[in-house]
Amino acid sequence: MAYWLFKSEPSTWSWDQQVAKGDAGEEWDGVRNYQARNFMRQMKLGDRGFFYHSQKDKAIVGIVEVCAEAHPDSTTVDDRWDCVDIKAVRPFVKPVTLDQIKADPRLADMVLVKNSRLSVQPVSDAEWAVICELGQAQTD
Repeated sequence: MAYWLFKSEPSTWSWDQQVAKGDAGEEWDGVRNYQARNFMRQMKLGDRGFFYHSQKDKAIVGIVEVCAEAHPDSTTVDDRWDCVDIKAVRPFVKPVTLDQIKADPRLADMVLVKNSRLSVQPVSDAEWAVICELGQAQTD
């Protein structure tokens, strides 16, 4: 299993909206960055990810799972753009803020710290474990 981070502005797509989609999940659409698109093309069913609220909250608020592998993004006719579908798995007991992440030396090399603008990014096994610990989330 691989781990990822998905960033969304809560005013555009929030954790609560993701949860409301249930097991069917929702397309992670509208991504127009080649690196982020290529990461989505690497994703497999069952991969897990962090759901990150950007803008004012700047915090990881929950865990999601890839429920459909890369396919054409339904929001465009441009065949260069793909997306995956994700479903909510569980919320964090305590959201993990960007400030917490930046302050933790174990997370110094995390993509979120080094390239905070990338909307879809990989997370290492070690980073996954640290953030789950900080958010008091189960790691299964």
